[in-house]
Amino acid sequence: MRDYENSDLPDRVKMALRFADIILTDPQKLGEPLFKRMKEHFTEEQIIDMGMGIGFLHGMQRFIESMGIVPESYDEGAYCELPFESRL
Repeated sequence: MRDYENSDLPDRVKMALRFADIILTDPQKLGEPLFKRMKEHFTEEQIIDMGMGIGFLHGMQRFIESMGIVPESYDEGAYCELPFESRL
């Protein structure tokens, strides 16, 4: 989603997306202030599950890329356009 912060998504969903963004782009921002806000929407178990899921899937994707593994339907030179401008 291009701009979930200003969307009509529920606050709980925005917080999950914010958590994923921080884990993937700036993990040094993870800390007590963020976790305190997250606990308004999620249990500690849910936060751990989300973090582990995000980390696992991201790591798996990095491994796949590093090994040059491509899907069977991959076309050389093809790419997927992002529906937004990268923040990285």
